[in-house]
Amino acid sequence: MLVAFSISPSVSDDTGGVSEAVAAAVRVVRASGLPHETTSMFTTIEGEWDEVMAVVKQAVDVVAATSPRVGLVLKADIRPGFTGELTAKVERVERALEQ
Repeated sequence: MLVAFSISPSVSDDTGGVSEAVAAAVRVVRASGLPHETTSMFTTIEGEWDEVMAVVKQAVDVVAATSPRVGLVLKADIRPGFTGELTAKVERVERALEQ
């Protein structure tokens, strides 16, 4: 399963930024040991349902520790029996573009 998610605190720091809160969430993802990728808009993580959702919850919890309200956007690709899709999906599209 692939889960792309974005977490945003309702409050920002003194500069109007949320990068420290987002960095705390990304640290949780990296510490999980699951395959992942962070882009400017989302973090995508790959694994089994329970382990992925546990990481998402933990990431929300660390952001919630600094903000009274947290927004979460989540998109999942649930495809039992497939692993390595974090990169394989992109590789298939790149091959199709070469044709």
